[in-house]
Amino acid sequence: MAVEPTSSSMPHRPSAGIAAVSLEGLVKRYGDVVAVAGIDLQIGDGEFFSMLGPSGSGKTTTLRMIAGFETPSEGRILLQGQDVGGVPAFDRDVNTVFQDYALFPHMSVGDNVAYGLAVRRVPRTERGARVGEALRMVRLTGYEDRRPAQLSGGQRQRVALARALVNRPRVLLLDEPLGALDLKLREEMQIELKAIRAQVGITFIYVTHDQEEALTMSDRMAVFNQGLIEQVGTPAEVYEHPITPFVAGFVGTSNLLKGDAARVVIGADGVYTVRPEKIRFGDPADIPGTDEHSALGNVRDVVYLGADTRYIVALEAGGELVVTQQNLQTSSMDARAAQGRSVRLFWKRDHVLALSGSETPPGADKGAKTQ
Repeated sequence: MAVEPTSSSMPHRPSAGIAAVSLEGLVKRYGDVVAVAGIDLQIGDGEFFSMLGPSGSGKTTTLRMIAGFETPSEGRILLQGQDVGGVPAFDRDVNTVFQDYALFPHMSVGDNVAYGLAVRRVPRTERGARVGEALRMVRLTGYEDRRPAQLSGGQRQRVALARALVNRPRVLLLDEPLGALDLKLREEMQIELKAIRAQVGITFIYVTHDQEEALTMSDRMAVFNQGLIEQVGTPAEVYEHPITPFVAGFVGTSNLLKGDAARVVIGADGVYTVRPEKIRFGDPADIPGTDEHSALGNVRDVVYLGADTRYIVALEAGGELVVTQQNLQTSSMDARAAQGRSVRLFWKRDHVLALSGSETPPGADKGAKTQ
C-alpha cells in the first residue's frame, strides 16, 4: 500500500461521486454452508457505516472479504471504484482493528504502532513523527515505551486503533473492537471512535451485534440476517421504520401484532409493530381518542431498569406488548406494584408500522409499509 504524500495532519477528504466500498452480488460459501448469500451495498467515502446482525448472519465474513482475508465465491468488491479481486490483503488500501487487539506482546507500544510503517520501509524519521501523531490522536502520548501487558483493555484497544490509523488507509475496518470492554469503557470508546472518525475523515466500517453501538455511532447501517441484508438506512430510519419483522425485533424491542390480535386491535390482517416507548398506560374503562389504537391487557411482568421500567403486557386479543416508561417519579416498588394489574394500552395510529407486505391500516405510517 502506497503512502499518501499528503501531510499526516490533514484529514482525508471524501471523493465526490465515488463510493469508498461497493459490493456487487457478493457470495461466500464454505462447502454447503452459504455464509453470505448475495449482497449489494454502497458505502460512501468518509462514512461511518455499521454492519449489524446476530452471530452467523454474515457480517464478519463480509468484512473479511473487504479486507482481503477471504475470497468471494461470487461477486465483486470495489474500493474507490477499483475492482480488488485478486489483490492481496496487504496491497489493499484498508486496515483492520480486531476485537482481540492482535498486538505483539514483546514489542513496546511505539514499536507496535510503527510495525506497518517499518514493513513498508518508511524512513525512520517520518516513522517516528507519524507514530507520535497517531498516539496523540488516541490520547496515548507518553506511552511509547510501555508493553501491552502494562496497559488496560481500553488502552490496548487505542494502541490497536493507532496502529491501523498510522498507515493512513482510505478505509478502516473494525471487527467488534469494543466487545471485550466493560460497559462504561465501551460507551467511552464509542464517543472516542466517533470523534476520531470525524478528525481523520476516512471511511469506518464497523461490525457489531450490539444494536446500541450501531444506533449510537453510525451515519448509516445495514442489518444482516442469514447471509442477507434486510435493511439499510440511517439509525433513525432503521429504528423508526423497520421493514421486516426481523429488523423490528433485532433493532429495538419486538412488539408484533399479528393474526387475531392484529384484526382486533389494528383492524386489518398482517403483521404490525409499535415501539415500546410510544405506548402509554390507562385504566381499562378509558376511551381511546380518534387518532389512537387501544388494547386491553394484564401486566404479566415488570422489569425495573433504573432509568426506566419495562412492562410486559399480555393482551386479551392475544399476544403481548412491551411498554417502556421513564422513571421520572417512579420507584422500583411503585413499578413492581403494577404486576398483575388490568390496563388499557394506547398509542397513536400513525405510530403503527406495517411489516412484510401487510395492509396499511387507516392512519398508520405508510412510509413503513413493505412492498
